[in-house]
Amino acid sequence: MISKRSDASPSTTAAAPRRQRRDQAATTKTARPLASGRAAENAQPMATRKGKPTARMQAPTSSIRSTPIGDYGFISDGEVSALLSPNGAVEWMCVPRFDSPSVFGTILGRHAGSFRVAPVDVAVPADVRYLPGTMILETSWGTPTGWIIVRDCLLIGPWHHQNDRSKTYRRTPNDYEAEHILLRTIRCASGEVQTIVDCEPALNYGLAHVRWDYTGESYHQGVASAEGQDVRLTLTSDLRLGFEGGQASARTLLREGDVRYVALSWGGAIPPMDYADAYRRQVWTAHHWQHWLARGQFPDHPWRNYLQRSALTLKGLTYGPTGAICAAGTTSLPETPGGARNYDYRFTWIRDATFALWGLYSLGFDWEAIDFFSFIADLVEGEDDIQIMYGIRGEKELVEYELDHLPGYANSRPVRIGNAAYAQKQHDVWGALLDSVYLHFKAANHLDNRIWPILDQQVGEALKYWREPDAGIWEVRGQLQHFTSSKIMCWVAVDRGAKIARLTGEDGKAAEWELAAQEIKDDILANGVDKRGVFTQYYGTEALDAALLLAPLVRFLPADDERIRKTVLAIADELAVDDLVMRYKVEETDDGFEGEEGSFTICSFWLVSALCEIGEYQRARKLCAKLLSFAGALELYAEEIDPQSGHQLGNFPQAFTHLALINAVLHVIKLEGRRHGGDPGSWAGSIGDGG
Repeated sequence: MISKRSDASPSTTAAAPRRQRRDQAATTKTARPLASGRAAENAQPMATRKGKPTARMQAPTSSIRSTPIGDYGFISDGEVSALLSPNGAVEWMCVPRFDSPSVFGTILGRHAGSFRVAPVDVAVPADVRYLPGTMILETSWGTPTGWIIVRDCLLIGPWHHQNDRSKTYRRTPNDYEAEHILLRTIRCASGEVQTIVDCEPALNYGLAHVRWDYTGESYHQGVASAEGQDVRLTLTSDLRLGFEGGQASARTLLREGDVRYVALSWGGAIPPMDYADAYRRQVWTAHHWQHWLARGQFPDHPWRNYLQRSALTLKGLTYGPTGAICAAGTTSLPETPGGARNYDYRFTWIRDATFALWGLYSLGFDWEAIDFFSFIADLVEGEDDIQIMYGIRGEKELVEYELDHLPGYANSRPVRIGNAAYAQKQHDVWGALLDSVYLHFKAANHLDNRIWPILDQQVGEALKYWREPDAGIWEVRGQLQHFTSSKIMCWVAVDRGAKIARLTGEDGKAAEWELAAQEIKDDILANGVDKRGVFTQYYGTEALDAALLLAPLVRFLPADDERIRKTVLAIADELAVDDLVMRYKVEETDDGFEGEEGSFTICSFWLVSALCEIGEYQRARKLCAKLLSFAGALELYAEEIDPQSGHQLGNFPQAFTHLALINAVLHVIKLEGRRHGGDPGSWAGSIGDGG
């Protein structure tokens, strides 16, 4: 998920017949299919870029006012997620899966559907928060005449497949399951408040406008449908509903003590028919999240809330039926407002596996780690040519196309659906896969029968290709290079394979792979280190690359090795703007893109972890505190943070950012505990005192 670029170059997409078939499939789609990702963007001339890296945040090119990305609230039931604006509107939701076409998409275009519950003539709430330990969002509204409180959640209930088997679940069933209902409850806390409900879905990314029909003799339920669309939405409420075109509305004066509800359901779900049932289901959902979080192992530390919210966010981005973790819940939220670097992240990346398993196991969520590992194993079993990314149900072809009818967030065109990067060849994929196998083996102390053939095959693939150049971890469009980080991850693949072979009694394979791993390491040390003893972006250059912060984290060399120390400090000193780390310097890297390079939040969190590894505690803690301060009130992160404004940029919320946060915070807390001579989970001092 590091940089889900949709820019597969001919040299990377034509590597195998299967890749050729994928590219051919891309040309058969409608709505402006992209055969190779960014053809239009990259047809523009390259800008001249000189000097030190600069922050690239710019004012939106449109006069349209957009809600800051970091201000959205995120809710999920493990199958569907939604983003809620502070103004009380659901502005992004896809049904019936994370990667389905949207039913509410105002975040990408004002006519793409929204669902608002709020006071009349008030747009700014007094407060927005999560109920502690849950994914239930509570918005408090103060008006001149009174106060109301709105609570939003995607309902989760008891497992309901008692006499049949689910057609979607592939993992071990749980005690709970998504109910396929978005529930919004309203309580008047004091005074009296004129309150509105406006629900206007627009199916298929805003292309299909709905018609509402009452389901019975009352005004309390209606069904929205559109010609040619399979999705049908049912709106149920104890308010009286009226229909005007594609909008279902309610207007009411609420007085102190009044309670109301409105529920949107799909897929045959049985909605609550009165407030008592709605409240009961909301409480069940709250208790579910709190009980789930209680399974985790969190240090007693002031930063614990960030770990807990990150854990809840990762759970919310996990597609329950398969265990896949989505990179993010959105598509095409821009890296630069008004820019064209907008991609669909509603898929799962193999390179996320290592950090996901490390984070989940570290926090005590073994079941989720096992489910994700099982999903990855399903994907790669019997495969030679594994992809860097897949759909959340294991889809292999993620054909990319553009939606010309949507202007995009802050007029950031194009809006892309699908991601052509699935066809790229990136050599770090074997290291990510084999490291995840190793982490799983250490944590579970077990590998099922299918894993050894996978391990044997993929170590062989790493050994077959490690000497060849690739597009690198950042998936650049320039000339293929011998990227040092890719070589290191090939070493990881062979090294972890050797370790597992040794632990499982395969001594012959272990010895063979240990020799091969040493050969790769020797090659990297001979060609990937410059004259000052710093690891370089690729062989033959002196350019830096933030991906090399992973070298100490994957144990390529001991943390006290001078080459590791010099690399970490060089990146910290030379590849950052206001302490926030960029991937590389654009004037030193032929990436094939226009515009300045911004800071990637995962790289900054990697720097925190790497500084801890080399013993730079004070610097690591100060940077970690700074990064945590950029979180909004809801403690959610996108892909990037603008160093000047602190705004979140890119798809939201971003799984890999939260995974890197977990790694960094646990690194700091562990080192902190050692310095204070106590339990690594203990803490003394305050966030601002540097420990």
